[in-house]
Amino acid sequence: MSYAASLSSVPPIQGFLLTRQQLDQAEGICLRYWVCGPEGPFSVDIPAQEAVFFIHDEQLDAARTALAGLSGWRLAKVDLQDLNQLGVSALYTTSLKSHRQAIERLQRAGIALLEEDIRHADRYLMERFIQGSVTVYQRNQQALLKPGDYVPEFRVLSIDLETTMRADKILSIGLYSDRVQLVLMTGKGEDQPGLEFVPDERRLLRRFVEVVRAEDPDIFIGWNVVGFDFRVLYQRAEALQMPLLLGRDKQPLQLHQSGQGKWYARLSGRIVLDGIDTMKGATFQFESFSLEYVSRHFLDRGKLIDHVEQRGDEIQRLYHEDKPALARYNLEDCRLVWDIFEKAQLLHYLVERARLTGLPLDKVGGSAAAFDNQYLPLMHREGYVAPEYASGQSGLDAPGGYVMDSQPGLFRQVLVLDFKSLYPSIIRTFKIDPVGMAEGLKEGADTECLVPGFNHAIFDRSNSILPGLIEGLWQARDQAKLEKNQPLSQAIKIIMNSFYGVLGSNVCRFYDQRLSSSITLRGHEILTRTKTCIEEQFDHTVIYGDTDSVFVWLGDDYPQEQADARGRELQDYLNAWWQKELKERFDLPCYLELEYETHYSRFLMPRMRHSEKGSKKRYAGLQCLSGGETRMVFKGLENVRTDWTALARDLQQELYERIFREQPWRALLKERVAAVKAGELDDQLIYRKRIRQPLAEYTRNRPPHVQAGLKAEQRYQEQGIPSPFRPGVHVEYVMTVNGPEPLEFLRSPIDYQHYIDKQVQPVADTILTFIDEDFDRLTAPQYRLF
Repeated sequence: MSYAASLSSVPPIQGFLLTRQQLDQAEGICLRYWVCGPEGPFSVDIPAQEAVFFIHDEQLDAARTALAGLSGWRLAKVDLQDLNQLGVSALYTTSLKSHRQAIERLQRAGIALLEEDIRHADRYLMERFIQGSVTVYQRNQQALLKPGDYVPEFRVLSIDLETTMRADKILSIGLYSDRVQLVLMTGKGEDQPGLEFVPDERRLLRRFVEVVRAEDPDIFIGWNVVGFDFRVLYQRAEALQMPLLLGRDKQPLQLHQSGQGKWYARLSGRIVLDGIDTMKGATFQFESFSLEYVSRHFLDRGKLIDHVEQRGDEIQRLYHEDKPALARYNLEDCRLVWDIFEKAQLLHYLVERARLTGLPLDKVGGSAAAFDNQYLPLMHREGYVAPEYASGQSGLDAPGGYVMDSQPGLFRQVLVLDFKSLYPSIIRTFKIDPVGMAEGLKEGADTECLVPGFNHAIFDRSNSILPGLIEGLWQARDQAKLEKNQPLSQAIKIIMNSFYGVLGSNVCRFYDQRLSSSITLRGHEILTRTKTCIEEQFDHTVIYGDTDSVFVWLGDDYPQEQADARGRELQDYLNAWWQKELKERFDLPCYLELEYETHYSRFLMPRMRHSEKGSKKRYAGLQCLSGGETRMVFKGLENVRTDWTALARDLQQELYERIFREQPWRALLKERVAAVKAGELDDQLIYRKRIRQPLAEYTRNRPPHVQAGLKAEQRYQEQGIPSPFRPGVHVEYVMTVNGPEPLEFLRSPIDYQHYIDKQVQPVADTILTFIDEDFDRLTAPQYRLF
């Protein structure tokens, strides 16, 4: 049961931020924060606040003209400047309404605005370095927030809805936590432990709100929980003209959809976390993010309906014929989500991310916001304000990561050496930083303190922010690794690697190609000079390099048992070489760190299609592990690409492994071709590809998966069933003699020759060309295998 803290006591209260709101009141803007504390949740109001953003001093007269007649604003001179050394003034507004109106008027007048997009509730926290954990003080009946270190045991509730096929009626709601396991279901039936019946949908929603209030969760979790479950709850409540008061202060659920079609849910005092978005944010990758696929991968169990692709029909049948079975299915979906969150430590990851960056727990993506939260307060203290979005220099030579031309072939004894967090280490070493560049380009800057970048960028080695931020994160990650705190380590890695993206993206405020090119072009130089050093000093060939890694061929005759020692020798020599090189050239300490990553006893670098040149970002190898174990590794090839069939992926795995291990392999090809033609592998012939836009918008070019999706959509319409195809959804189809057909409405005979020509042969030819073998000859009926 939640309580509202009066904050009248003197001792400070520790807590963790849940939600943040801003609203207009008579005395000004009120910032409202819901906090999870040791004794439960409470809200804190910070009243009578002003919103602020900045305007160049040279545009003040034009700004006053544009704002004439508008009340609730004031201009004040501040001791700040932009990155071009131009003075700025602060424009304060006393209400959210006047803030919006001021922005609209100034933008119409063509006046540059700085930091106008930062929410006031976020700025209050950011400028006080409050990141997740918070300490609440009471002074003269006014609340004051400061940083804290408290992390609570959150009350979490997993929910899942079952609906009619059109989602125009809710059949049941499952709720699962460590305190409650309950399914609420409409219709007639006898209540039993964990299953409660209600007469109709209106009472179902009312009872759901009652249970939520009783359980009082801090966090809702689910699978597509916003885009489906909360969206349906919201729509059904609106249709029934009843409020869905799920907020902690009995405020209704707020739901809105972005221009890209993504749904967002807002509840005062409660967080809603979608399992799919959270896993993607934590950089988990799966062939499919369906609950069935992820739970099978993570938990080795799945849904309680056997034929998941037909679950819609089965849910309707269970509702009419076996409601207790539907309840078990509904609750198990809730439990699957709960167990995935637990096993993947997703909430732990989000908490650590919040404590590092100040991002709300439910923030999806947010690399630019994370950068702002950490960078802007320090920037302000250095006397600078952030620039307009994407106002930095562009049109320069600013390529991405360096990818070397590869040497195609089938090799023995290949080592991989990898620069640890290359871009963050370049930023840290070469002092790459927006403020550092502003200081370095200032007239009269001390040349002894300058570090050259690229595209005329110059950085001040003694006055920068970003290198220090990275140093702190780097040390924190090393400590997290020592403590085996994987969620914290992963959060730090994602944050550090996002810094380059923020500087190099033209939708971010710090975008400037002088900054991004000083990172990437330095990376090019580091990789090429590393290659030269290896080849000149050790007489080994670097057959490939990609962004932060070099692939070193020791030679087919090099003793395999000595490869690891050679890898460590290369690592130590090159690290010492780079330390000496940067000290002599720039008088800089070197934070570049090259690691010997792995050894491949066999390694395939394919050719590009229809070319003699080596491919890029595509290879396979037999990796040597400790204890004499080995494993197959595929990068960028058909085996790891979901738009290739299981037939191609499985064949590539088995064929390449046999060749690498020097096991008999020729019969495999002939047998696999025969099995395809005999219809024995039909379940491996399914293509699966994502649609990127609504099917109807594919007008100029309709690739096979779109053709199949349109056929399926027509059949669904004929049956009165809503189309499941929307951007991001995968279409599963099979190539038939009549073209691509959707798996669920397959009518025509399969075109087996298509699969031999387009799936089997390309996979085989990629490696056969290096061992002087020919696919057609090997699979011809008269070919003798022995």
